[in-house]
Amino acid sequence: MRALLASSNPHKAEELARSLPGWEIGLLGVELPPETGSSYYENARAKAEFGHTLRGDEWILGEDSGIEVAGLGGRPGIHSARWAAEAVEALLAELREVDGEGRRARYVCELVCLAPEGSELRGRGTLEGHVAEEPRGSEGFGYDPIFVPEGETQTVAELGNAWKAEHSHRARAARALVAAVAAAS
Repeated sequence: MRALLASSNPHKAEELARSLPGWEIGLLGVELPPETGSSYYENARAKAEFGHTLRGDEWILGEDSGIEVAGLGGRPGIHSARWAAEAVEALLAELREVDGEGRRARYVCELVCLAPEGSELRGRGTLEGHVAEEPRGSEGFGYDPIFVPEGETQTVAELGNAWKAEHSHRARAARALVAAVAAAS
């Protein structure tokens, strides 16, 4: 199966390609309209619809994801990608005086796939964990250097891309999407 990801982020395309065996993931590679949805689903759907208007003859994937931190009332959430210029540093600064349960966090990913004829399939994945005190590791991207998954002692950036391909919020959303595709077939 071939699908275009409505994004210009090659890291997301690479991660999805690792998480969707048998799928060929390309990048739509155009600037997307601003995210104005009130949920991950609305933002992912809007990206997929935008891509579908440009390349309606192909399968189009829309993706939205973020990190939700307990001590910040769930922020940055759907605003994670545009929350701050130096997002990791900004998040750590906001959590400087927060410990314990306040550092609990979760990654969320919503995938929306539009078929050439317009039918919609979805997948959602979450990964529970907490925010580390300082960045560690060199793989991954975004908040990965400070996100420690539940049951682990290392950050996602330390665990690496192979681990992410199996366990990340995006990998879990990809598996849910594959199940939706199989159920629709």
